[in-house]
Amino acid sequence: MPGDFLKTSDFNRKELESLIQSARAFKTGSSALRPLEGKSVALVFFNPSLRTRASMQVGIYELGGNPVILEPGGTSWTLEHREGVVMDGGKTEHLKEFVRVLERYVCAIGVRTFADLQDWETERTDPILRSFAKYASVPIINLESAMHHPCQSMADMMTIKENLGEKKKKVLLTWAWHPKPLPMAVPNSFALAAAQFGHDLRIAHPKGYELDNDLLAEIEGHAAAAGGSVEYTYDVNAGFDGVEVVYAKSWGSKTFYGDSNGDIREREAYRKDWIVDEAKMTRTNNGIFMHCLPVRRNVIVSDGVIDGSNSVVIDEAENRLHIQKAIMAELIK
Repeated sequence: MPGDFLKTSDFNRKELESLIQSARAFKTGSSALRPLEGKSVALVFFNPSLRTRASMQVGIYELGGNPVILEPGGTSWTLEHREGVVMDGGKTEHLKEFVRVLERYVCAIGVRTFADLQDWETERTDPILRSFAKYASVPIINLESAMHHPCQSMADMMTIKENLGEKKKKVLLTWAWHPKPLPMAVPNSFALAAAQFGHDLRIAHPKGYELDNDLLAEIEGHAAAAGGSVEYTYDVNAGFDGVEVVYAKSWGSKTFYGDSNGDIREREAYRKDWIVDEAKMTRTNNGIFMHCLPVRRNVIVSDGVIDGSNSVVIDEAENRLHIQKAIMAELIK
């Protein structure tokens, strides 16, 4: 198993299944492993967080360890990650020193850094996360980056198994309207993990909101290898037909990357239709509703759906704790 946890496709399906089994053991209390006894884990947050921050802190504590929270530009110095740069601007410390000092204190580093939504060709390479992995000799755990959110997608896969069993499912990843463009990390990782687990995946979105071409090719390859499938639709209603899982998420358009006002104008046409509501859910095969949270009620999803009996968003959020404990237990031995 790789030394870092950056994206699910760095792992094979057997390894991912093993992590879910471990997470289930932590959740039921049948595992009492405390591999972090007497150790500390750094959590570096470039961006706000509720579930990630709380679940990682609690998880580290329950594994016997001590979480060290750092917020560059807030509780620690601003950070520069680019190579060869003349640091005569606002950045105070380079990641080369930051990481190599930090790893003298801790046994692993979790990193949360969103896309800036400014330069697609740069951000799709996950430059900040990759810099952490490059300079560190301890495990790096991706707590959401510009392109991936693997802890979330593994909690998603665990939640699907808990609610619907082990067999492959018909899964819809649907774009939803949001007043502003958002990063693609969550939909990227959900689609990738769903393909790796062999589900039949349908991705619905308006024209112009396609995910990264290279990533989609990777997703299609994993789906074929795992016995699943991938299909695409621009039809907001037909996308729901017959599916057993509905995963809602908004994301920005590559066409308007760096032009948020252009994206906002473009997406206004989809404001009324691209919402998960009761009428759309009736087209599913008694489908469960999923979202990574936080979610804007009656924008992304109606109150009736998220408060309904088929909503599993709270279970999904809880499973972040258990899957992250499994990941840390595997990486930090």
